[in-house]
Amino acid sequence: MKVAFFGGTGFVGNYIVDELLNASHEPHVLVRPQNVSKLIQSDKCIMYSGDIENDAVIIDMMKNSDAVIYNIGLIRQFPKKGITFEKLHYEGVKRTVKLAETAGVKRYILMSANGVKMNGTPYQTTKYLAEQLLKNSSLDWTIFRPSLIFGDPRSAIEFCTQLKKDMLGLPMPAPLFFNGLIPKNAGSFSFNPVHVTDVAKCFVRVLEKESAIGKTYEVGGDRTVMWKELIKTITSAYGKNKWTIPAPVFPVKILAKLLDRFSWFPISADQLTMLTEGNTCSSDVFEELDVKPIEFNIESLQFLNE
Repeated sequence: MKVAFFGGTGFVGNYIVDELLNASHEPHVLVRPQNVSKLIQSDKCIMYSGDIENDAVIIDMMKNSDAVIYNIGLIRQFPKKGITFEKLHYEGVKRTVKLAETAGVKRYILMSANGVKMNGTPYQTTKYLAEQLLKNSSLDWTIFRPSLIFGDPRSAIEFCTQLKKDMLGLPMPAPLFFNGLIPKNAGSFSFNPVHVTDVAKCFVRVLEKESAIGKTYEVGGDRTVMWKELIKTITSAYGKNKWTIPAPVFPVKILAKLLDRFSWFPISADQLTMLTEGNTCSSDVFEELDVKPIEFNIESLQFLNE
């Protein structure tokens, strides 16, 4: 199957490319000129130079494809640089859905996120609106909503390595965030971390699976891990014993609101909001797609030693 792939040069995208090639599919990948080196198996892909606003290039991709995977996503936006959730999460989906319908490409797989909602952060809302747009299209769609994704970043941005770099590697105790004034439940918000390889396998295995059409899958690992346990597991994986301290999230959010427009500041106020909401889900997708999930533990985090 020839697959028009949007978002193939990032962390999850390169793993999806691997799985597409393993399954003998042909990835047709949209790549911005400055990101060619980020597509790890570029020699085995059909590359199209351009960005998500280039209709002519996308039309060319659709003419040569049997399915679409849309995996473009941002963790933070920088509006003054033209990098926004609206542009990449929603408008990009809107454009590719319309052009897929015009070209007669029926199959469309969307990367969303667990916890998306209409009245959430801009990240959550734009992801939610993209889902609704796809559901109201004429396409044979499948949507994935993963929890926290981890795995060897291979020089890309990944949660655990960024947490190590921006927070856990600093010479100070790790914060156990809590809302309000009393730290009774500090660090108790939870996640279902899921390995990037498992997410990639799910994307590829639904391509030709008719029973997956019209379904939205939550994708999370078997273990529910609280923030304080997540910190302990990550630091243990690279041989550290990190002290922790309760930290009220409100003053950190105030500081983030003042500084998160600068890329050097490690976290945005919206990221803190979503972090302390937690991100858990009950997932049966692995059994349905015959994927044996990789557990979040010290062994699966050995890439942190590199």
